[in-house]
Amino acid sequence: MTQAQSEPTVLEMIEATVSYIFDTGVKPVSATVGPGGRLRQRTANVDQQKIRIQNARSLQDEFTLDTHGFELAPQKSAVKDFFNEEEIKSVYYPEIEQLIKGRYGASRVLIFDHTLRSGDETVRAEKFYREPVPIVHNDYTDWSGPQRVRDLLPADEAEALLQHRMAIIQVWRAIREPIRSHPLAICDSRSVAPQDLIAAERRHEDRVGEIYQLTYNPDHRWFYFPEMHRDEALVFKVYDSETDGRARFTAHVSFEDPTTPADAPPRESIEIRAIAFFAPIA
Repeated sequence: MTQAQSEPTVLEMIEATVSYIFDTGVKPVSATVGPGGRLRQRTANVDQQKIRIQNARSLQDEFTLDTHGFELAPQKSAVKDFFNEEEIKSVYYPEIEQLIKGRYGASRVLIFDHTLRSGDETVRAEKFYREPVPIVHNDYTDWSGPQRVRDLLPADEAEALLQHRMAIIQVWRAIREPIRSHPLAICDSRSVAPQDLIAAERRHEDRVGEIYQLTYNPDHRWFYFPEMHRDEALVFKVYDSETDGRARFTAHVSFEDPTTPADAPPRESIEIRAIAFFAPIA
């Protein structure tokens, strides 16, 4: 018989230490290396800051993707095994495509990547899963958002689609146990000033991209959803081509929750990256 796990202490506000960076004027570099791109190398000077993170459960119906940059969406999945690559692509990808089309009105959705993460170093080493990311960041910039479309599609098609609004949307969820360790904190995009965003080179084995890392700003408003389970998805926007005042970039970071029970299972999560196109359907 499996021993019962300790129940977490759920507070309305917690404090946790996260990693920002100092802006030195030199462009930081973040690189994935090793088998499966599992290991991360960074050159930025890290700035450890204690932040207040609000429990968003009582507010979850108020958040919207275009206003705050994120929202929590109820979504049951028919996936039986999130560790099965074929099932993720054949079952989960279509589910996320329909979620983005139905909820946000995209005319086309291109899912181009997914990442499995584990808080257990042994599991990461055996299965080449990635670690929770402990530095405050946003995955795309004003340059790399459109460039990702150009990387993935033929030149003529990409340029035609880029004449209309497009957004890069990420969908994050627990894949087995509820998230009780290394949860994801997400920042209200309205509280991030343009000068907080520092472009950093993002090196992959086959290409060079760009992300935003962030400098500390006490105005940042941080939230998290305790005990996220596999039937709900945190949807957030990491790029939007529209500049009409809606959310465009959504900073996020994995953090060590001081209320996590000592016997909590390691975090297991999956994130999907998708491009939502809003071009008129011909």
